[in-house]
Amino acid sequence: MSKVGRRDFLRVSSAMGLGVGLGAGCATMSATGGAGRPKLRGQTPPGRATANEKITLGFVGIAGRGTHLLKDRFMRHADVEVAAVCDVYGPHRDAAVAITGGKAKAYRDFRDLLERDDIDAIVCATPPHWHPLVTIMACEAGKDVYCEKPMCFTPAEGQAMVKAARANHRITQVGTQIHATENYHHVVEIVRSGILGKISKVHCVLSLNEAPKGIGKQANAAPPKDLDWDMWCGPAPLLPYNESIFNAGHHRYVKQLIGSWIHEMGPHIVDLPVWAMGRPQPKSVVAMGGKYATDDISTIPDTFGVLWDYGDFMMEWTNMCASSHGLQFHGGKGITRRLGTSFHGTNATLLADYSTMEIVAEGERLGGSDIPARRKRNWPDHDREFLNCIKTRELPSCDVENHYNLHVALNLGNIAFNTGRMLTWDSAAGTIAGDAETQALAMPDYRAPWQLPA
Repeated sequence: MSKVGRRDFLRVSSAMGLGVGLGAGCATMSATGGAGRPKLRGQTPPGRATANEKITLGFVGIAGRGTHLLKDRFMRHADVEVAAVCDVYGPHRDAAVAITGGKAKAYRDFRDLLERDDIDAIVCATPPHWHPLVTIMACEAGKDVYCEKPMCFTPAEGQAMVKAARANHRITQVGTQIHATENYHHVVEIVRSGILGKISKVHCVLSLNEAPKGIGKQANAAPPKDLDWDMWCGPAPLLPYNESIFNAGHHRYVKQLIGSWIHEMGPHIVDLPVWAMGRPQPKSVVAMGGKYATDDISTIPDTFGVLWDYGDFMMEWTNMCASSHGLQFHGGKGITRRLGTSFHGTNATLLADYSTMEIVAEGERLGGSDIPARRKRNWPDHDREFLNCIKTRELPSCDVENHYNLHVALNLGNIAFNTGRMLTWDSAAGTIAGDAETQALAMPDYRAPWQLPA
């Protein structure tokens, strides 16, 4: 098993070296998420000879989301042992070790954790700006990877993640757990049945309802003791420490750490139409928006729209922070977050959120069409699927290659917003066509000494 240490990591990649042929042939899983999945070619890692053997996990990033995955998701499985936890903040490490009953060893630097030969897989729940590098390095170290969403901010990062997973024969799963719900599977089956007619428009909407105060105006301060703030920022710019950004999960409101809400919530919401419509990658993208409604320390747009052209239908993303009027699914009364996706067909429109769906017919056009019945779940939870695939070496439903098409769309939406230009995407080449200046934004701009591995 290869080990990826500090000296090995600081390598320079070339843009040409990242092409991995992720065009229209990128994998698309079935609506049931199970039958006929491809298996990895080549080597099978040692220690997975029988289905009854334990899987040894290491956790990288163990704050709020990481603690949930550790305590409530993975440790509930009898065939899981947690041998290592890693975080840049001492109290987080101590709390995670306590959750494991003192069995796990704590690390401050994830590269030290990756050098252990007894770790089968890692769970990456760091802030999103770390996801690509942790995933790539773990794959190179011979570990399977469960990585929280979003998986990447740029197409080049996504290409490098797929390359690392396939070259090292790794099982990966992006943490879009809504993908495993009965409702999402039901929506996919209805859309693919054709009863809605020709779908010309899909609209994804997110309302956060946070105006006017947003996340507030907490002042910057000195980092707390036993926090490696430089390592927390890692490949992102070295930002001033702010307790709200670090400890309240508000890194998702900082442009350099998330880009926009399309990266934070898009992996859940836009996942549904990209999956259901079965399309590879968009042909062109345009976006606009700004900070119009909130007065706080956030640096991302609170009002944001994206249009993607897929050649035979258009998809739209809208998010806002000031109102949720007009959303079909209100999620109860009061001012709260609301979201939904609508598929507009010639026969009917299907409206859906995470757990519910509704079909609105266009007059009598739906006729007596048989709507596929909602099937009782016969597939595993998202985390269980990942563990099963570690043993069988089948590709899970949200493998990084299967999620690449989705993240290309999200990444391009964010790039289009930052440039104010309409982008044309060359899916065969994996580049933005005819715009060298904008193509540079399809590559990550990491803070030294962090660089994307070749």
